[in-house]
Amino acid sequence: MDKKIFLERGTMGAIGAWVMDQFDLLLPTVFLLTILMIIDYLSGMLASKKEALDHPNSKQYGWNSKKSLLGIYKKASYIFIISVAICTDYIIYKFTVELGMKFEHKTIFGLLVTTWLIVNELISILENAGRMGANLPDFLKKVLTELQSSIDKKGKKM
Repeated sequence: MDKKIFLERGTMGAIGAWVMDQFDLLLPTVFLLTILMIIDYLSGMLASKKEALDHPNSKQYGWNSKKSLLGIYKKASYIFIISVAICTDYIIYKFTVELGMKFEHKTIFGLLVTTWLIVNELISILENAGRMGANLPDFLKKVLTELQSSIDKKGKKM
């Protein structure tokens, strides 16, 4: 990947987090993530059912309670990850205040992590729709994948 694309992606991720920080959008962003996690879980179950219908004699396809439970654990871990990011934001904010420095951004890491997880859920929903037989717009998955990569790389720079 060339430096120009890398710079554009990093800038896009940083601007998105800055805008959400300015408008105190952490809570609505977490709410959106929660809705998307439910949609992803349901679309995953539907995709598994569709695959079972397409492959009736194969145990490899179909709904599996173990996979379902692992998916729930994964989604619950998102809450822990966001909590750690928010605690990190709080520590940085309080530390700068105690040092007499002005640091107006209260939720940078929380927003970056939550936004990254939202993009991850959107990609997963698209993949589940594809498993159900829907024609996916390639450009949408490409944009989401690039956005996720941009946010990931921006987080590594910090």
